[in-house]
Amino acid sequence: MPVAERVPLRPVTMWLLLQSLLLLASCLPSAAAFPKGCYPSEEEGLKTFRCSNARLTEVPRDIPNDTNKLFLDSNRIPFLPRDAFRDLPLLLELDLSHNAIAGVESGAFRGLAEHLHSLDLSSNRLVSVSKDAFSNLKAKVNLSNNPWLCDCRLQELIRTVDLAAGSSGGIVCHSSAQEEHVGKAFLQVIADTDFCNVYKKTTDIAMLVTMFGWFAMVISYLVYYVRQNQEDARRHLEYLKSLPSKQRRSEESSTISTVV
Repeated sequence: MPVAERVPLRPVTMWLLLQSLLLLASCLPSAAAFPKGCYPSEEEGLKTFRCSNARLTEVPRDIPNDTNKLFLDSNRIPFLPRDAFRDLPLLLELDLSHNAIAGVESGAFRGLAEHLHSLDLSSNRLVSVSKDAFSNLKAKVNLSNNPWLCDCRLQELIRTVDLAAGSSGGIVCHSSAQEEHVGKAFLQVIADTDFCNVYKKTTDIAMLVTMFGWFAMVISYLVYYVRQNQEDARRHLEYLKSLPSKQRRSEESSTISTVV
C-alpha cells in the first residue's frame, strides 16, 4: 500500500489510544481525591487505606467504600461523630490509636457491627465513654493507655465491649472518687469494688435522707399545731375562769346554744 494512503490512519490511532487512557483513568481512584499523606494499597489480599502520621484533625470523607483495613493512627483527631464510618460496610480492621480522641458520640461505629473484628482506640484521651457508643459492636476493642475515670460508667462500658487480648491491663484508673484506686488496673479494682452498686447505695441513702427530712418537717408542723391549739384552749379556759359566775354561765350557755 502506498505511504500516502497509510498517513490518515495515525490520527485515528492516537485518538483511540487517548480514549483508552481516559477510560482507564476513570476506572482508577484519583490520588488527588485523597488527603495528603493517605494512600490505598493491598495487604494480604485485603484492600487497605493508610493515613498514618498524616496530621489529620478529622476522619477523612473520601475513603474508598470497599476498604477492608483502615489506618488512621498517629494523627490529631479529637472526636468521633455519629456515622463517622457508615460508608465503609466492608471494614474489618480500624486503627485509631495515638490520636487525641476525647469523645465518641453514640452511633460513631454504626454500620460496622457485621464485619468489623478489630478496633484500636489505645493511646488517646478518653476519660469517659457511654456504652451506647459501642452498641452491637462485636469487634475486639483495645482501650488501653487512656486517662480513664474509674466509675460506674466505665464499668458498664467494660462489660459491654469485647476487650482485645492482652489490653485489659492497660486500662488504668487515672482518676477516681476513691483516691486509693488511682494508678491501679481497672479490672483489678472492680474485683473488689462494684462502682455501680456503690452509686445505687449512695442514691438510695440520698432518697432516704430526703424522705426523712420531709417526714421530720411534717411531724414538727403537727406538734406545733397541737401545741398551739392547746395553748389557745388553755387561755380560753383561764379567761372563762376569770369571769364572774353569772357571766361565765351566760357565756357557757351562749356557747352551748351556738353549738346547738
